[in-house]
Amino acid sequence: MIEKMKFLSITGPKSDIDRVANTYLSRYEMHLENALSELSTVRDLKPFVEMNPYRDLMSKSEELVKKIDKDCTASHKPMTPSEAADVITDAYLMLEDLNLQKKQLKDTKTHYKELLHTIEPFKMLNYEINKIMEFKFIKFRFGRISHEFYNKFSKYVYENLNTVFYECDSDEDYVWGIYFVPATSSVKIDAIYSSLHFERIFIPNEYDGTPEEAHDAILQKIEEITKQIKEISIKIKKKIDSVGPELLLAHTTLLTLTKNHDIRKVSACTKDRSIGKNNDDLVFYIVCGWMTLSQADAFLKEIESDPDVYCISEDVQQDIGTKPPTKLKNPKIFKPFEMFIHMYGVPAYNEIDPTLFVAITYSLIFGIMFGDVGQGLCLVVGGALFYKFKKMNLGAIVSLAGIFSTIFGFMYGSVFGYEDLIPHMWMKPMDNIMSVLITAIVFGAFLIIFAMLLNIINAIKAHDYARLFFDTNGVAGLVFYGGIIACVALIFTGHALPGSIVLTIMFGVPLLLMFFKEPLERKLEKKAELFPDGKGMFVLTSVFEIFEVLLSYASNTISFLRVGAFALSHAAMMGVVLMFAGAEQGIGNIPVMIIGNIIVAGMEGLIVGIQVLRLEYYEMFSRFYRGTGKEFKPFKNN
Repeated sequence: MIEKMKFLSITGPKSDIDRVANTYLSRYEMHLENALSELSTVRDLKPFVEMNPYRDLMSKSEELVKKIDKDCTASHKPMTPSEAADVITDAYLMLEDLNLQKKQLKDTKTHYKELLHTIEPFKMLNYEINKIMEFKFIKFRFGRISHEFYNKFSKYVYENLNTVFYECDSDEDYVWGIYFVPATSSVKIDAIYSSLHFERIFIPNEYDGTPEEAHDAILQKIEEITKQIKEISIKIKKKIDSVGPELLLAHTTLLTLTKNHDIRKVSACTKDRSIGKNNDDLVFYIVCGWMTLSQADAFLKEIESDPDVYCISEDVQQDIGTKPPTKLKNPKIFKPFEMFIHMYGVPAYNEIDPTLFVAITYSLIFGIMFGDVGQGLCLVVGGALFYKFKKMNLGAIVSLAGIFSTIFGFMYGSVFGYEDLIPHMWMKPMDNIMSVLITAIVFGAFLIIFAMLLNIINAIKAHDYARLFFDTNGVAGLVFYGGIIACVALIFTGHALPGSIVLTIMFGVPLLLMFFKEPLERKLEKKAELFPDGKGMFVLTSVFEIFEVLLSYASNTISFLRVGAFALSHAAMMGVVLMFAGAEQGIGNIPVMIIGNIIVAGMEGLIVGIQVLRLEYYEMFSRFYRGTGKEFKPFKNN
């Protein structure tokens, strides 16, 4: 069901907004609306603009809380905003020097890693780097060249150049090395190397000894710095743990204050002009939004003794600018099925909540399609455990669907595929194939008619009379489709059809109402033009629409054949498992039966679950449900 709502406009002195948010709005669930847009007719209404004073403290708090041990719990005592600010500031100052040291060490470590990465490909060079740097008459270039150009260079160019290339390392793509060239020829030789795509690597003058010695020395320095960083981290952790409970409480307090401050984003300000134009002390905030009926009554009763809070409440009316949000309230056993509703779209405030309908029909259809006592009980237990430990709604849905699978398992007399352990209470699907398929179609027709009735109720609630009387799922559609079902039932049961006049009224009048839905709707809305696109275009469009409607009646009804088909499919698949296990006349091979049941239950359970959801959305929801509502999102839970 959908909870009833009240629209509240709360006002009071501007300076009192934080107290109101902390005292009332943090305890009552209120879906806030933008006051500027909701109260657009009010004079002198301005946005509530004010910088968040807790922003800097909040960033420091988040940085500190990340370092607290996960097992640490917050203190349980009241804390004022100033006390929270002092706790966070003191903790930040306490760790400031250590954090600075740690940052400097990390920067140094990063620099050494870059040096290590640069020198690593040249470890095979057995000459001191600082001496190479001191060459005056010989130029040198560290770098790398791809294998393709290095091979060409070695074969056709190297012997004719006044240069020496010393190869240091290579991988599958490049050759690393250093080339030497007389200073007088360096310009020409550099140009030739560049044409061969030689990529220079600039070596900083920070290495001592040979590249290998420098490499080892840098590694040792990185290890020392890592050790120092670890020691500082231990010191930081000890200090932060000593104030952990207080810090967590301060962080929680700041979170609440920051969230309460955010209420200004949807609030507005106005002045009492009756006192004076320049009296800034008489500025009032305005907060407006929706509360459930029960919460609104409790809130209004509580603020009666508060002289600084004034509230106007309104019931849902057509003239309220914004549409009310939707808050679903269902029994705990059906609440997990709200997941399917949210996937399709939340119902509008004046729509029927289809949760109960979905919970019953989904579980029932699932049970019919997947009827097996043993596998059904496995779904019940598995889904319940999944829901209990993982807190996922899908687990509860699977568990409830498993109950119906178990029930229909008794109906079919099937236990883990065995059909001779218990007597069937209804029928065995494989022995009554036509009965199963016909029953599925009859069941589907009943659900379609029920969906049409729900559409009629929704139309009445929305005062949409065109949808009520002329829609393909309204009264006209219900009479037409119900007439077809009744005639088919009479034919199959051997009874005579009604007279031609009755049939004409039963089919002709609804068909004409559906055909002329658009002009009739415009007539009800008192619009001037009944055929805005012309009569010819209207006739052509309506003919195709009526044809599509008739086709959809047939296709939607036949679509329910899959309910019977999957019941037969389950029996057939388990028959194959029994055959492989050699269980036609007995228990058979137990490991084969276990594996076969797991495969069938997993594969068919998934497919059946998807197919049932498809029937819900396309064959039933499309007839009565629009899902155009907006979800109720209370301020205190945002």
